[in-house]
Amino acid sequence: MFLDNHEGGIYTCRFCGLPLFRSSAKFDSGTGWPSFFKPYSTSHIRRVLDRSHGMTRTEEVCARCGSHLGHVFPDGPPPEGERHCLNSVSLSFTRTGQPLPDVLNRGAPEGRPDKL
Repeated sequence: MFLDNHEGGIYTCRFCGLPLFRSSAKFDSGTGWPSFFKPYSTSHIRRVLDRSHGMTRTEEVCARCGSHLGHVFPDGPPPEGERHCLNSVSLSFTRTGQPLPDVLNRGAPEGRPDKL
């Protein structure tokens, strides 16, 4: 769904609306998944050790609501060197100039703009 999205904006958590990645941090990793090299804020994503399916990976979940976002790998582009490989179904997208989603009906918190 978001693999081929090339619009400017912010990718947010589909379940709670927390900003997760800027479109300017998106890149084509060749994996078939929307990939980003840097999160909107490191405090918005929590990393969890994932040993499912006979592998050891780092799962990423929304720091606010705990929903699964995808996984992060150490093979991304410089300078961060990370590839945040995300599941489109866990994301929403807000175009530049549009209000960020208020899924939890909290209103715009102090210090966070309600528009991009």
